[in-house]
Amino acid sequence: MPKKYQNHINGQWVDSKSGEVFENRNPANWEEVVGTFPKSGKEDVDDAVKAAHAAFEKWRLVPVPKRGDILRKVGDLLVARKEELARLMTREMGKVLVETRGDVQEGIDTAYYAAGEGRRLFGRTAHSELPNKFNMSIRMPVGVAGVVTPWNFPMAIPTWKIFPALLCGNTVVFKPASDTPATATALVEILMEAGVPEGVINIVHGGGKEVGMAIVSHPDVDLISFTGSTEVGKKISEAASNTLKRVSLELGGKNAQIVMDDADLSL
Repeated sequence: MPKKYQNHINGQWVDSKSGEVFENRNPANWEEVVGTFPKSGKEDVDDAVKAAHAAFEKWRLVPVPKRGDILRKVGDLLVARKEELARLMTREMGKVLVETRGDVQEGIDTAYYAAGEGRRLFGRTAHSELPNKFNMSIRMPVGVAGVVTPWNFPMAIPTWKIFPALLCGNTVVFKPASDTPATATALVEILMEAGVPEGVINIVHGGGKEVGMAIVSHPDVDLISFTGSTEVGKKISEAASNTLKRVSLELGGKNAQIVMDDADLSL
């Protein structure tokens, strides 16, 4: 029997409210089912956002260097499990191992980078125009971050988004691509093992229309980070504007290349 995976909400592994599931298959061996995953919907998103919203009140008060220490542990765990994670990634999305090892390495690098920033998340000071006044600003977290990621870099891209969000004191509701849910689940397991408190990181599996847009339109989600198509990015921008969410979009593009006469064509 294929492995049964679940959502992770408020520190607990749970099925979707509907009880429905979808299969994740190995594209190089379609007979192999990597696992079954919950086919979630708006109610599951509501639970995850509620958990993240509640956890934010405590997580934002954890000193930034302490949050960085947790992410350093995440980096150590990624190093220890690098080969295992690379092979899981290859099974579910088809990159060759040299590429999936590099994908995991990007997550490792991001963990250590974010951990270091925990010691240098500086504010600013400026001279006041008024006498006997002192101006100072410090960085404050935004709130609940909705993170929606694609299949092609299933470890690198989520870590680019999630690690900085957590370091800065935000909580996260994470919807990975339906083609790469196992790698995303492994990342959440590592975050919890490293000491991220309950409710701070939540993962909800399912489709973009049912889960992704429910996150984008939720009134208690404060910012959205999305990587994917321009078409979907436009819809996200429009939906998020209704509640004035902060939105970061990495969308499709066309990247030109010029092949010179001295190029190594075999490479």
